[in-house]
Amino acid sequence: MEITRADAVSAYEAPKHHAMMAFTLQGKDATANEHFWVGLSLFLPRGGAEHAASATEKVYVVLAGEITILTDEGEEFLGPMDSCRIAPGEARTIENRSHDVVKMLVISANAGPGKETGAVK
Repeated sequence: MEITRADAVSAYEAPKHHAMMAFTLQGKDATANEHFWVGLSLFLPRGGAEHAASATEKVYVVLAGEITILTDEGEEFLGPMDSCRIAPGEARTIENRSHDVVKMLVISANAGPGKETGAVK
């Protein structure tokens, strides 16, 4: 078992995000997860992420607050304990339109061997 204590999580820079803090809970440099990583994103009021796609699928779970996820097919509002899946290559925008901090769990597949986890080209 590998445990990551809340007081020991490491922050990381999330490209194309603004007014937010991102923390690795499992995977990446925190633990030896092979297939996925788990992070916590804290979006300040008016914070969010630019319209972009990733090569890996992701699941977002809102723990507190309210967030809007926009895709090429429309927009959806997520509240506490709502979740959504973003498919590989699916572009999305994230917007915190509220005046409160949003806490969102992010679960993302790791890229396969020799593949990048960044934006789809």
